[in-house]
Amino acid sequence: MKAVISGGGKSLQKEIDSKMVYGKKIGEKISGNLVELENYELQITGGSDKQGFPMKKGVSGSVRKRLLLAEGVGYKPKNKGVRRRKSIRGEVVSEETEQLNLKVVKEGAKKFEEFFKKEEPVEEKKEGSEEQPKTEEIKETKTDEPEKKPDENVKKESKTEEAKK
Repeated sequence: MKAVISGGGKSLQKEIDSKMVYGKKIGEKISGNLVELENYELQITGGSDKQGFPMKKGVSGSVRKRLLLAEGVGYKPKNKGVRRRKSIRGEVVSEETEQLNLKVVKEGAKKFEEFFKKEEPVEEKKEGSEEQPKTEEIKETKTDEPEKKPDENVKKESKTEEAKK
């Protein structure tokens, strides 16, 4: 099961052991140790099943149901007041859940932003040899014909056309 963890305006995707979260509901808190975030506390905010149907808080159970929705998770009406029957997954995490959305409630010793920093590889330098910056030589190629500007070509063509008339 995939877990999308968000906090501080950024999100992180991790693979988790799904059996540890079966039976949990939207809004419950889980330990960050399940997703390799030590001493973190995460809250379940939603998710979706294998076919892409979203989970909705307030829908009991873990089964898929067809509900008449006016707004909210699973339906965004184009006009005000329009209602539509849509399929929604219940609020309980089950084996049908493919993605779980989590948010950081309490950070651990390592800040959440530190997971996004890319480490640059450090190049080893040999002792005693100093590296000098490499300079690239630009080779100029000379042609027999002088370069013509586009404006000159246009002027010559217009003069020859006038001479013909």
